[in-house]
Amino acid sequence: MADNLGSSMESDGHHNYAGADSGDGGVKEQDRLLPIANVGRIMKQIMPQNAKISKEAKETMQECVSEFISFVTGEASDKCHKEKRKTVNGDDICWALNTLGFDDYVEPMKRYLQKYREMEGDRAAGGGHSTKASSSSDARDQPSAGAHFMFDPSERSKPSASRGF
Repeated sequence: MADNLGSSMESDGHHNYAGADSGDGGVKEQDRLLPIANVGRIMKQIMPQNAKISKEAKETMQECVSEFISFVTGEASDKCHKEKRKTVNGDDICWALNTLGFDDYVEPMKRYLQKYREMEGDRAAGGGHSTKASSSSDARDQPSAGAHFMFDPSERSKPSASRGF
């Protein structure tokens, strides 16, 4: 089964995400992976200020997060394909996270999505322009275009048995 949303199903039942093949016209590695500078910057945020991160660690994390995004997006894409929809939305990503056993990420993602939608609604109501009349606390509560998705470890529920790791 092949869909036009970024992944196809191999004969063995596994997804072959765009660019995951070995050079027969697929997407280049640099287009498949998140930029390593961005990965390094995110990693550095959690590390002590004087800590260093090796190139190998950044490259390993780059592969992992890129594969995770492809894995979750592929599941959401399959859902959309079955429902004859072409657009994957935030709710589809939350559904995929839950379906794949990443329960700890669903609620923080839903909260982020709600704040994002509120911000978009405010932006649309304001004619697309931000106003200086809004309070600074309102601005802090809403994600910006470059806002980070933050997972608070204190919000963790019991480890999910469905993950297997």
